[in-house]
Amino acid sequence: MEPPGLKSPYTLATMARPVTKRGTDFGLRLAEARKAAGLTQQQLADKLSVSQQMVDYYERRARNPSAEFVRRAAGLLGVSADLLLGAPQPRLKRGPPSEWEKRISAIQELPRGKQREIQNVVDALIAKAG
Repeated sequence: MEPPGLKSPYTLATMARPVTKRGTDFGLRLAEARKAAGLTQQQLADKLSVSQQMVDYYERRARNPSAEFVRRAAGLLGVSADLLLGAPQPRLKRGPPSEWEKRISAIQELPRGKQREIQNVVDALIAKAG
């Protein structure tokens, strides 16, 4: 507690990175994964049992996150630790389209009315099979 009349030149506003500055690469990937999971900083903090300020720190300033934090955050966000750390992601080669993909493409080429007719038939067959 400060003595009466003595004001500190430091406040939360002066200690935090201004919002206009770009976060670290790790932080940007963490924030993107958090938002993709539909979580706020506070919700992620609660799930990780840390403060919202700690999540903010990792998203905006941390350059060397702990391995434990990366592992736990990745698990909760449903992404790999490699993705959060920026490791190159392997590109999967796509094979030829399956027979179903070919059929769906053909259906997408039809007028909307015909698409609805096919949808109704497929829905009926699924209901009958289920």
